[in-house]
Amino acid sequence: MNKIPTENKNATCVSETTSFNQLIDDPSKDVSLKIKQEELDISKRWMQTGGINVHRESFTINKNFTIPIEHVDLVIEKKDLSSAIPDNKDISPEIIRIPLSEENVEFTKHKVSLEDVSIYKQKIEDIKEIETTLKREEPTIKISTSLQVKDE
Repeated sequence: MNKIPTENKNATCVSETTSFNQLIDDPSKDVSLKIKQEELDISKRWMQTGGINVHRESFTINKNFTIPIEHVDLVIEKKDLSSAIPDNKDISPEIIRIPLSEENVEFTKHKVSLEDVSIYKQKIEDIKEIETTLKREEPTIKISTSLQVKDE
């Protein structure tokens, strides 16, 4: 059977500073205490803890290459026949060079993929332990009796 709480009209809420002796002196009043305890309300909220800016950064590197090339010349060498005489040994022959063909160096640049970088968000669940102290009240009744003998 469920009991329905009824309101006691003679009950008085007592603050901690009120003297119980004053209430006990008046037997028509009941004493009632509100017993309380602390409870913890836990909530969560999102807050931004960091920010990112993703971009590519280019660096330049100077490189030097040594490439051997060839060319073809038509050489015309004229020798003075008088150089066969021992007195004219110091005269050098006349040389005419006519370039006919040569290698030409050409270069082109192309991009090569080095790595694939993926950037994404990942939600990770973690457990956070929270420890706190909560207060709880309990009613305590102390009975003190003092017998007073009244002389009549």
